[in-house]
Amino acid sequence: MAERRDDRATTAGAEGTASTLRDLLALVARLRAPDGCPWDREQRLADVRAYLLEEAHEAAAAIDEASWPAIAAELGDLLFQVAFVLRLGEEAAALDAERVIAGVHDKMVARHPHVFGEERAADAEQVRKAWELRKAAATPGGTSMLAGVPASLPALVGAYRLSQKAAGVGFDWPDVAAVLAKVREELAEVESELPGAEGGKSATDELEGELGDLLFAVANLARHAGIDPERALAGTNSKFRRRFAHLERRLAETGRKLGEVSLDDLEALWQEAKSAG
Repeated sequence: MAERRDDRATTAGAEGTASTLRDLLALVARLRAPDGCPWDREQRLADVRAYLLEEAHEAAAAIDEASWPAIAAELGDLLFQVAFVLRLGEEAAALDAERVIAGVHDKMVARHPHVFGEERAADAEQVRKAWELRKAAATPGGTSMLAGVPASLPALVGAYRLSQKAAGVGFDWPDVAAVLAKVREELAEVESELPGAEGGKSATDELEGELGDLLFAVANLARHAGIDPERALAGTNSKFRRRFAHLERRLAETGRKLGEVSLDDLEALWQEAKSAG
């Protein structure tokens, strides 16, 4: 099977006609062949992990920009990394690409009984809750249902997904007002731990813990409001970059430098940047 893929990669890759996942897998096999690319042959699973994460983040950035050409390019790069991991698994006799694809196909069919079966779902929220309940029912005994949320996720995404899963089985605040009250409670606890506050402590461990609790509560507030907190924060980061670049550009136009300008002047330029968008 691998030899046939190598042959296809030689022709499809050379003629620029590769168009299927099988062709892409064949291309990776050709790159990994003894007479292929020395660099690709040296890559191991641990090496590819970093590239996989990088390409996933670049695809996410393209989505944030809502640029379909960029999304197409980044998805292609991400798909290449997936194909590379599949090839490494085949070389180790640990994976079979067709079985991996068949597995996820069958899993998605099983988790959409309202589409492929007799169940009915009134709305997206009902679908989400049923999804989490099915996943919880399928979790082996002794395994936490939260184990499916990778610890390697960015912390804000992790908080969002952990709370989604818990909410899917009924462990949640009843409404957004209750979450907002929790946010206020956590903010008060942060304030009580700040140095100089009445009863506050000088140690940072307690403050760090309270800040973590506050951020987790805010992630839940976003979820209850129907907002992805990671996307919301990414948007704010982008906005801050844009406005700060405006501030830097205006300083350069007048021959001034950061660190040599008063806070009042910086605030005036910041307000100007905000007015500009």
